[in-house]
Amino acid sequence: MAQIKPLGDRVVVRPKPAEEKTDSGLYIPESAKEKPQKGTVVAIGPGRVENGTQIDLTVEEGDEVLYGKYAGTEVTIDGEDMLIMRENDIFGIVED
Repeated sequence: MAQIKPLGDRVVVRPKPAEEKTDSGLYIPESAKEKPQKGTVVAIGPGRVENGTQIDLTVEEGDEVLYGKYAGTEVTIDGEDMLIMRENDIFGIVED
């Protein structure tokens, strides 16, 4: 897989696949599937600089995160769909 190193406070997220069927077993047609809002962080930038001070990111590679439905920019890396977004587009880290 190609390596990508985001700049600043940007994060690369691999979205979870959209649900194929409902809890009751009904299959969801392609046209009715919603965009996923959960994914895994695969790369992070070095953080941002404010008033000459380096501020590190809160998320880490491997974190499962929730983000807005229209957050980030969709890119394809080695045939795999990814999202590049700023850290403030992430709502939270999912903890099990």
